[in-house]
Amino acid sequence: MSTQDQAQGTSVPMTMVQALRSAHDVMMARDENVVVYGEDVGYFGGVFRVTEGLQAKYGKTRCFDAPISESGIVATGLGMAAYGLKPVVEIQFADYFYPAMDQIVSELARLRFRSAGDFSAPMVIRMPCGGGIYGGQTHSQSPEAVFAHICGIRTVMPSNPYDAKGLLIASIECEDPVIFLEPKRLYNGPFDGRHDQPVVPWSKHDMGKVPEGYFKVPLDSAAIFRPGKAVTVLTYGTMVWVAERAAIDTGIDAEIIDLRSIWPLDLETIVNSVKKTGRCVVVHEATRTGGFGAELTALVQEHCFYHLEAPIARVAGWDTPYPHAQEWAYFPGPARVGAALKRTVEA
Repeated sequence: MSTQDQAQGTSVPMTMVQALRSAHDVMMARDENVVVYGEDVGYFGGVFRVTEGLQAKYGKTRCFDAPISESGIVATGLGMAAYGLKPVVEIQFADYFYPAMDQIVSELARLRFRSAGDFSAPMVIRMPCGGGIYGGQTHSQSPEAVFAHICGIRTVMPSNPYDAKGLLIASIECEDPVIFLEPKRLYNGPFDGRHDQPVVPWSKHDMGKVPEGYFKVPLDSAAIFRPGKAVTVLTYGTMVWVAERAAIDTGIDAEIIDLRSIWPLDLETIVNSVKKTGRCVVVHEATRTGGFGAELTALVQEHCFYHLEAPIARVAGWDTPYPHAQEWAYFPGPARVGAALKRTVEA
């Protein structure tokens, strides 16, 4: 568990959906100030069923439906947080957050600063993100770079059920507002980019074993997902599994760093890995230009320049809207990641 709080309860198989629901349940039981709401999250239990059963257990005043108004959801959550509640709200798809952008940037992220510390906004905004489900251009986006650019908020993205639960609990307890991005392609099992292969359920993977009780994963900590010596891969979310498949397919001894926290960033883990391997490949599903990979590349260049033995490579989505008909041409699969690994180690 590294620096996590000691986990409570036995570990049981959970999907990411079940792990997130368990985190909600644990925190709602521990703290009566935790409230959960959003579009269809109450009686219906959310479009992905993450909040299923919470309204029946905790009542309609603590888990309830909101109108179809993302700006209204964030604005009311901000008010609740400023006055002592702990709202955990769901934006049904990350693609829908744009109407709430002014509330997030101008109000939520700035409240502590503009009030000179008199107020804070301990609020969590959950957003299913990413592609791989044939969602098309308005249900497949990965906007993490947008949030990383905003001072005053934290942004996290888990890649497995264990981290999902631990990070969500830590996010709810955090005194800063947290954008909690959930790669929906990982809800029911790891996905390595091979869309023509059978889905592997989380019940058959060690990271699908999650403690039933309370535990936390630190919000600013990366994980060494796969140790290696030949090249460092910096990635997060679904691309962690794609990078692992690429390393297996190419036979390259890649060290895969799962960032988990997009911002604040665990720079120490990144720098130590790149200094060891001397090579770096950055992988993310979001659009390449202006993507978070550009920031990662700049940081590696700044801190590891004299240790680099090859140019830093980036693998990302194309600079187009997310296509429906050409999903797998857009999605950065193991073939594209593997080609970047080969170029980097052979340079």
